[in-house]
Amino acid sequence: MNYRLIPYTLHFKFKAGTSRGYLTQKTSYFIILNDAHGRQGIGEAAPVPGLSPDDHPHLPKQAHQLLGELCRQTFDSLDEALQWVAAHCPHGFPSLRFGVETALRSFWASHPLVLFDSPFVQGKQGIPINGLVWMGNLDFMQEQIEEKLQQGFRCIKMKIGALEVEKELDLLRKLRQRFSADALTLRVDANGAFDSKQAMPVLEALAQLEVHSIEQPIRPGQWDAMARLCQESPTPIALDEELIGIHTREEKRQLLEHIHPHYIILKPTLTGGLEAANEWIRLAESMDIGWWATSALESNVGLNAISQWTATWAPKLPQGLGTGQLYHNNLPLPLEIHTGQLYAHFDPTPPVADFEQWFNTQ
Repeated sequence: MNYRLIPYTLHFKFKAGTSRGYLTQKTSYFIILNDAHGRQGIGEAAPVPGLSPDDHPHLPKQAHQLLGELCRQTFDSLDEALQWVAAHCPHGFPSLRFGVETALRSFWASHPLVLFDSPFVQGKQGIPINGLVWMGNLDFMQEQIEEKLQQGFRCIKMKIGALEVEKELDLLRKLRQRFSADALTLRVDANGAFDSKQAMPVLEALAQLEVHSIEQPIRPGQWDAMARLCQESPTPIALDEELIGIHTREEKRQLLEHIHPHYIILKPTLTGGLEAANEWIRLAESMDIGWWATSALESNVGLNAISQWTATWAPKLPQGLGTGQLYHNNLPLPLEIHTGQLYAHFDPTPPVADFEQWFNTQ
């Protein structure tokens, strides 16, 4: 194999706000593999600014080192190649591991954009997803809510914790007055905005509104405080950032047993790839802990890989896979959203165009 590493700046269509601040652009590193026989593969390392462990200047250097060594190896199977990556990619580079893993899956596939076969990639079945409402002023958030409702979403997730919490709750109250919990599922994501004392009154208010769940109400790393909240909260709690930096199977087991959340949120870019996410799922399900998958600001390349992997688990809960509409200059993959579901429409004939051309035409 040969490789190319292409940095590419994605530009948001709006200021994307969370409790950690606002984003207007972000850089992804695209990994393109090819060989003399015309096989090609593509993956995306998409560190999240201010959150990913590998959101730092050393990522390109580490990527070149890892990919250079990878391309000097000879593998008899995809599994052998994936095992090599798991053994040689440092734990501190989860987005890189995800990018290399998915590039290899693409390279070994008969169709480089179809990493996992399922009714989803055949265009026969959609994946239910939530409509995401980003932070901003109240008018902007209300505008997003109305847009999601018009688009047919029946699960809406709202980021909270940046404005006055009572104003955010008021938005949810007005929404719940219009739609019962049977007609519209509400989720919120705090991104660790509250401290352990602030959190409980918010959790109680959310329960009165029949909110399905809250993601990461307090900052990660406070296992005892989070465990108490999970035990006492009338609103189910989902762990998100809490999973970042937890690598071994034993560490994952200890976290889940100690905190025992209602749900975990799986972001392969942040937790070290698809194989690592599979391990989280198996452990969670053995403890009757629910889960769903979420993209993490990847372009359509990363979103495509995460969506196809998610489909193999035949999820029933709405997933967080609607971020492909964020960018002015996203890459051209056949992913579409209709009435609150994500669909894929792949031509069964493998593409012959060079992936590198994508980045010259955007």
